[in-house]
Amino acid sequence: MRNLIKVLVAMQVRFCTAFLIYYEEATIVNNKIIKPSILSGFMELLPKEQIEFNRIMDIIKNNYEKSGFVPIDTPVMEKSEILLAKGSEETDKQIYRFTKGSNDISLRFDLTVPFARYAAQHMEDLVFPFRRYQIGKVYRGERNQKGRYREFYQCDIDVISKGELSLVNDAELPSIICSILKEIGLPAFKIHINNRKILNGFFKYLDVTDATNVLRIVDKLDKIGEDAVSKELITIGLEAEIVDKIIAFISIVGDKAKILTKLKALNIEEPTFKEGLEEIEIVSHYLECYGVTEENYVIDLKIARGLDYYTGTVYETILEDFKSIGSICSGGRYDNLAEYYTKEKLQGVGMSIGITRLFSQLKDIGILKEETLPSTLTKVLVVPMDEEMDYAIAAMNKLRKEGINSEVYLEKTKFSKKLTYANNAGIPYVIIIGEEEIKSGLLTFKNMETGNQEKLSVDEILNRVK
Repeated sequence: MRNLIKVLVAMQVRFCTAFLIYYEEATIVNNKIIKPSILSGFMELLPKEQIEFNRIMDIIKNNYEKSGFVPIDTPVMEKSEILLAKGSEETDKQIYRFTKGSNDISLRFDLTVPFARYAAQHMEDLVFPFRRYQIGKVYRGERNQKGRYREFYQCDIDVISKGELSLVNDAELPSIICSILKEIGLPAFKIHINNRKILNGFFKYLDVTDATNVLRIVDKLDKIGEDAVSKELITIGLEAEIVDKIIAFISIVGDKAKILTKLKALNIEEPTFKEGLEEIEIVSHYLECYGVTEENYVIDLKIARGLDYYTGTVYETILEDFKSIGSICSGGRYDNLAEYYTKEKLQGVGMSIGITRLFSQLKDIGILKEETLPSTLTKVLVVPMDEEMDYAIAAMNKLRKEGINSEVYLEKTKFSKKLTYANNAGIPYVIIIGEEEIKSGLLTFKNMETGNQEKLSVDEILNRVK
């Protein structure tokens, strides 16, 4: 009987073991572990990079606000009829559009169109000239390629007016961008400035009727080269002699004085050309009044900006030693921002920094090096030795009240592991609190970079780390 019981028990154990193995395997099969990943064309950063990304965004935001611009925040989703009011084949292909119930919804593909809707909708509540900035994500279903994202942040700044808008605004905006780029710490850069009226007037002078197409082709010169631009211009029906004149015109280079002198020497009396020439002279003058020298701006007759709504001043910003990455900030003057949403004519000028693409490019060209980036925002780690948690929290509270980013190591573990955490996290200072420190009121203050330790009061520590 005893042997039978032993056999039955052994069989039961084997059965239970087999069942547990089967159950575990079945669970893994039925609840398949999904490989963690994100969609292509989206950026996701580790803490080191995110800290630097946020630092750059804060610089942009602070400079916008320092210059008197107020924030707005439009919805990520808009009615499709709002975003597609102007309509173009390119926009239709790129937009993320879906329906929910009876609503036809699209994700915003830039911040300008929502701003136009916003200005028209809230016109009676805004003070004009209206100085606005917006920092937010936009979405474009672009072909996935390096440096191009389907979700990315734009940092826009605009001034709009119900009536005439002073050309001095066209100078102030690039001066703000100049301050931002210098504070970020970018290497040599130049804001390339032109005026669409100069180009349109020159084309009229040459009796070129398809100015819109010509502008789009000319705007590609730095990307595809002079020969390719010439071929495209001939393809759309321009004579070789006209093409040569266009190429010679946009190839005029030099400092401000030299370019303006050459343009005036052409003696072109076409009204649009003359107006554009006068405007760019005014804008470049006031740029210098704002403190921007020719070290950071240049008149560039090749700049056209492909978007149709630009009507005057246009900008593109280039890193001098990395021209291949293209413009890192662009914009321009427009005559009628909200023409699809109101009969009121709103003139404006704006610029935009695509910070997601910029950040990616700065990493690619080696300006942002991971090893130089901070891995934490914590400046001081408070480490209690045994049962001194109350005292440690009180010390940490005093640091935080004085604006020092600090934290307490809360887990119970070996002291060496606590210091390892500080090292791995990149925390520069550690305060060690034990029974002796509580009795004396002097805390052990350790510099994690040098390894030096000394006994200091909380006030003395504050003076060291501020």
